[in-house]
Amino acid sequence: MEVDGFVSPHSTLESPAVERRVTGTRIGILGSSVLDATGGLVGSFSSRMTGEPHFVSGLHRTTPEPSASAEPEIDYEGLPQGAASSTHMLAGAVAGIMEHCLMYPIDCVKTRMQSLHPEPGARYRNVMDALQQIVRTEGVWRPIRGVNVLAVGAGPAHALYFACYEKIKFSLSDAIKPGTNSHFANGVAGCAATVLHDAIMNPAEVVKQRMQMFNSPYRGALDCMGSLLRQEGPAAFYRSYTTQLAMNVPFQALHFMTYEYLQELLNPHRQYNPSSHVVSGALAGALAAAVTTPLDVCKTLLNTQEGQAVHVIQGGAAAAAAASGPESRYISGLGEAFRTVYRMGGMPAFFKGVQARVIYQMPSTAISWSVYEFFKYVITERQHKKRLRGDRDGDK
Repeated sequence: MEVDGFVSPHSTLESPAVERRVTGTRIGILGSSVLDATGGLVGSFSSRMTGEPHFVSGLHRTTPEPSASAEPEIDYEGLPQGAASSTHMLAGAVAGIMEHCLMYPIDCVKTRMQSLHPEPGARYRNVMDALQQIVRTEGVWRPIRGVNVLAVGAGPAHALYFACYEKIKFSLSDAIKPGTNSHFANGVAGCAATVLHDAIMNPAEVVKQRMQMFNSPYRGALDCMGSLLRQEGPAAFYRSYTTQLAMNVPFQALHFMTYEYLQELLNPHRQYNPSSHVVSGALAGALAAAVTTPLDVCKTLLNTQEGQAVHVIQGGAAAAAAASGPESRYISGLGEAFRTVYRMGGMPAFFKGVQARVIYQMPSTAISWSVYEFFKYVITERQHKKRLRGDRDGDK
């Protein structure tokens, strides 16, 4: 499931960093959350001391002649021991915050367009029409209302996701077969990281979507959280958790299969080719986003507890609602969400907001992975230079 990485042609298979890591881009979940990944937008590339710009695929490499360079190369995938986790966490946090904040207005539109029974003032023809109406009738800052709570959640969620994925992937790969890339380890690491990421992001997603809805009654993020706790209890923050996980698993599977297929067509030699990674990642993300839109619609319904939908459920089961506790007033569980969506709009309702979701997903995955790889490279390069200065000072 993991996309091939990229290493310098001057790296040898005997290199400790390469022997320990057959590099690859990680499974991202920056989708409905997060994180859905572009599957290697920037790739793994080494800083060249010799100035040579060529890069080759980690699975197409041969053993070349040793480099004559006096200084060791920077292998930013072979991170310094003791600094790898902090590097992945910092790069992941920055990537997650950048992705969600830059694309937040489109995310706001997506949430509103997925409403099953929108009010007259919140009925839009397309994404641009929605943005124009929101700005014209509710103010220029309305499309980014709630971005602060998402930024607070995205930072630690993405930081722990990338750190958890890297740690579990390398540990399991070494345990199964040292020095090789294990697809089983990649899958286990991706699932574990996704569970952790979504556990942190889900409360932020709930608050964010409640504040994005038309005529939202909340004054701010703290008011929204307090109101949810008082009226619906702590369970309100995790009603969509299983749906979120159920959406991310097929999203990632479809995303990476499509990305690998497009890479075989556009970049068969798996050289470092930014344009092929951008095109493959964007198209793969768009397809995965479109196919998993029904689950995203259900997730939005569980998060927002749209009033009209709740009334439909209560009307259809009045006796059961009267006999049950206060939780019966809310839509709970993926099955009930599916039934509610179908009752209110039939099959077309499952694809509400698909245009906004695809438009959101394509650039957001590109932003997330390009920022993540860039910051990881910069941090590692600085650590490498510090080590070189330390070695030179020690020789004096």
